[in-house]
Amino acid sequence: MRSHYCGEVDGSIANTTVEVCGWVHRRRDHGGVIFLDIRDRTGIVQVVFDPDTVESFATADRVRNEFVLRAIGRVRLRPEGTINPEMATGEIEILGKELDILNAAKTPPFQLDQHSEAGEDIRLKYRYMDLRRPEMQDRMRIRSAVSARVRHYLEAQGYWEVETPTLSRATPEGARDYLVPSRTHPGQFFALPQSPQVYKQLLMMSGMDKYYQIARCYRDEDLRADRQPEFTQIDIEASFISQQAVMDLTEGMLTELFSSVLNVQLNTFPVLSWSEAMRDYGSDRPDLRNPMKLVDIADVMQSVEFKVFNGPANDSQSRVVALRAPGGADMPRRVIDELTAYVGRYGARGLAYIKVNSLSDGAAGLQSPILKFLPDDITQQVLARVGARDGDLVFFGADKTKVVNDAMGALRNKLGEQLNLVEAGFAPCWVVDWPMFAANKDGSLSAEHHPFTQPTCTPEALLEEPLAAQAAAYDVVINGYELGGGSLRIHDQEMQAAVFAALEMGESAQAKFGFLLDALQYGCPPHGGIALGLDRLIMLMTQTQSIRDVIAFPKTQTAACLMMAAPNEVEEQQLRDLHIRVRPLAPT
Repeated sequence: MRSHYCGEVDGSIANTTVEVCGWVHRRRDHGGVIFLDIRDRTGIVQVVFDPDTVESFATADRVRNEFVLRAIGRVRLRPEGTINPEMATGEIEILGKELDILNAAKTPPFQLDQHSEAGEDIRLKYRYMDLRRPEMQDRMRIRSAVSARVRHYLEAQGYWEVETPTLSRATPEGARDYLVPSRTHPGQFFALPQSPQVYKQLLMMSGMDKYYQIARCYRDEDLRADRQPEFTQIDIEASFISQQAVMDLTEGMLTELFSSVLNVQLNTFPVLSWSEAMRDYGSDRPDLRNPMKLVDIADVMQSVEFKVFNGPANDSQSRVVALRAPGGADMPRRVIDELTAYVGRYGARGLAYIKVNSLSDGAAGLQSPILKFLPDDITQQVLARVGARDGDLVFFGADKTKVVNDAMGALRNKLGEQLNLVEAGFAPCWVVDWPMFAANKDGSLSAEHHPFTQPTCTPEALLEEPLAAQAAAYDVVINGYELGGGSLRIHDQEMQAAVFAALEMGESAQAKFGFLLDALQYGCPPHGGIALGLDRLIMLMTQTQSIRDVIAFPKTQTAACLMMAAPNEVEEQQLRDLHIRVRPLAPT
């Protein structure tokens, strides 16, 4: 039905006859000559119809945007002065001879070009239309290319692609599972996998040695711009492998992907310990394109009478930091008030600051509501420690460590954008030496990564002081996004039992993971791996702000599909077959 894709028509085939198919991107009628921009997934080509071809001209006169057409014509170079450098096919046009309307179209619900102002709800409701837009097609092309390159790279490294089940056992340890009722086992449920973690470890126990999978995963959790209830990850596992080998493999793969797909050369991947990342950036996923760092000043503030600083400075569970915003002294009070409200979202009870107008003028060259509470020598020590210069603005955070890290880390990111300090490009890094556990508010523990991560200490030391235990875990971060996380895994039953004991799982450990504990008794090799978020990777590579822009049919932030109107009610008979009864919601 076609001889060429629209984007393939160029000057090298001038004076030849071609046949193209696609959608009408734009129609223009200029003084008796009709121009049709016909679009397919490769691009747009201009087809010209004049009155000499009476039948085709009449057909062209009837078409409108998004009609599906087949056009036959002769390729010719555009006259001097009419070349369009904005189009890949801009040096040629097709002089139309025949035109068929393959399908008519209603007026589109929104404009399908880069100037479209349609809201996301409309775009998701008519996703099949939204996907026609060139930028959406390009994102899908990049996604396909990345998936193909991943497979090629890992196969070349000796990895086998193995599919693992999507109907599995519910193990509610992290996010909530999506449950699937079983018709053949009344009252029992499968769960959709949050990751193939256990299966890939069992594959290592099975002697598969090197495994990968581009896996679908599901988590019933609150959503953000970079989260979806169903998502795709690049899952990798290998036996007899070191942490450095996993990191080298991942770096090599990402470097190859960015180079081959985007023609971008990634710089080196600096390695930060988790404690360094939290100290300098207040985050375990730092954006290294932003040069600002948090600076600890608790030691300087321990003797001041100002309780806002003095209290946290003398509390081992708290932190006092300063953050220098270069050139921020011109920031109006209104903006500072907005930033104060912003950090309040993270639990901060205020945002102290000092404007540095002139260092050489001493206290007279500074401006701040807190200066009257601080001795001059303390103020000068702080300004010297953060490297303050004339025209800077220094912000302060003082509270419990988590509050300070969350609030000041977010402020650092916000200021980086507002002050245009964030460099262009991509800044990858590794975050290693993670704590094994995190303490919950009720005093219980949860695994910082997952309960199958290998601690770096003995089982005895783990149980004696669990919060001091570190994990052989590593996250790869790009531009402030956690792209992937991995670890060496526990490969002996004693250590796995110790981790379950530290998590106070009791008898539920055997009930939920008895199959894994049993398998560990039959010669499990040392192994490790990593999982990378494919959706998030494509989001970064295409420099869009939401993973919904790189998934063909995503869900909304309420985990709904507007196009399919899902989730939806089902017929009573279906529920009866599954032995399920829906209870009405309790009145609020």
